[in-house]
Amino acid sequence: MNASNLVAIDVHVHIEHSGKDVAADSAAAQYFGASAAKDKASLAEYYRSRNIGCVVFTVDERLTGRPAVSNDEVAQFAVDNSDIAIAFASIDPTRGPEAVREAKRLVKSGVVKGLKLHPPLQQFFPNDPIAYPLYEVFAEAKLPVLFHTGHSGIGTNMPGGGGIRLKYGNPMHIDDVAVDFPDLPIIMAHPSFPWQDEAISVCLHKPTVYIDLSGWSPKYFSATLIQYANTLLKHKVLFGSDYPLITPDRWMADFEKIAIRDEVRPLILRENAMKLFGLTA
Repeated sequence: MNASNLVAIDVHVHIEHSGKDVAADSAAAQYFGASAAKDKASLAEYYRSRNIGCVVFTVDERLTGRPAVSNDEVAQFAVDNSDIAIAFASIDPTRGPEAVREAKRLVKSGVVKGLKLHPPLQQFFPNDPIAYPLYEVFAEAKLPVLFHTGHSGIGTNMPGGGGIRLKYGNPMHIDDVAVDFPDLPIIMAHPSFPWQDEAISVCLHKPTVYIDLSGWSPKYFSATLIQYANTLLKHKVLFGSDYPLITPDRWMADFEKIAIRDEVRPLILRENAMKLFGLTA
């Protein structure tokens, strides 16, 4: 990624499947409102035209019935758009030894720069020992692991929530991971409703833990989250949109209207991510 020309770095961008929408896709579109085009060419054009970098990934899951996007497809997108894109892998830790083999292969390639996990969709608690061999691969490589936390827009208003259990999104389980892997960079994705205070506490207490602000319009951020983003966590909060469900255009327009200090805005939008990912201007 060429950070010198970037005005922001979006750390939470989904590469979606190109097939027909399933029920979970339709429910998510209804929950989030209008979404952007899902094809990879549109994604690249969108971010490049706005001089915004993007961390891209899929979600390796079999709960929703959405067609899979492979990690190799995500990696190839990052190679083809290396001026703006960084690839994270997504690997379901419940796949066991197969998951670890894929992780080692992808990390060895040098293209994949982190891991995206979605505990509610992958149906595991972050501190379940089943996931620890996977964490070990990324901890050894000093690459970050990004966890979905809090409420899930996916499954909202579907019968039974689409089978998605919100309990797996409680960020307090990530505290154990930060203790057991003290050198592993960890990103807690999203304002962690209804556990926002827990997420702030973990981020404040563990030096390797960050919060990304994706998945919610900033106009819905809690006063407590804004308070800490302005002060004690100003170097640990990251811009994320949740494209294509929420676009940077929408997110940044609402971000302009909330009470973030002028000196903190560039930290959230770009500088904190540059430091975390070891990028130079």
